Amino acid sequence: MVTGAEMLSIAAFLEGRHAQAFPSFGSERTGAPVVAYCRIDDKEIRLREPIMAPDALIIQDPTLFHQVDVFAGLMDDGYILVNTSRSFAELGIADVVAGRDARRLCTVPATELAIKHVGRPVPNVPLLGAFAAISGMFSLESVAKAIGEKFSGKVAEGNIAAATEAYETARRATKEPAHA
Repeated sequence: MVTGAEMLSIAAFLEGRHAQAFPSFGSERTGAPVVAYCRIDDKEIRLREPIMAPDALIIQDPTLFHQVDVFAGLMDDGYILVNTSRSFAELGIADVVAGRDARRLCTVPATELAIKHVGRPVPNVPLLGAFAAISGMFSLESVAKAIGEKFSGKVAEGNIAAATEAYETARRATKEPAHA
């Protein structure tokens, strides 16, 4: 997710916005949950502390729902994107999403898409593509450019294909028109 947050900030920057991405690592053991933050704004960002009231959550590992309070502080109109092919009800979080705008809620099998297109279980880029679709904060074209700044050759091509399929999957799931 650290790389995903970095590419999210690059995609926003490519569209003329200010962005900042940074991870948060504790002194926990290897394999402990990692949190990565990304701030996006139309004006300069001077804050450097963790985000306590996020506008969006992109959750790479849904098993975290039973380990930490993932949804703490999420704004009422916030976006929730989860890496899974299961529904929110199947995940046991139907109560968390109840009453929220369905266009801001999405599950996408990002790991499966990464394996299909990249050959490795790296869901961060497909999640970035899906987030572009549900949020409309930046275009799929900016996502592809951000991928191109981070990767090259077949790795970039595979990641762009994974992000594109995730984007289309999320668009269909939220029944929203394509964001340019």
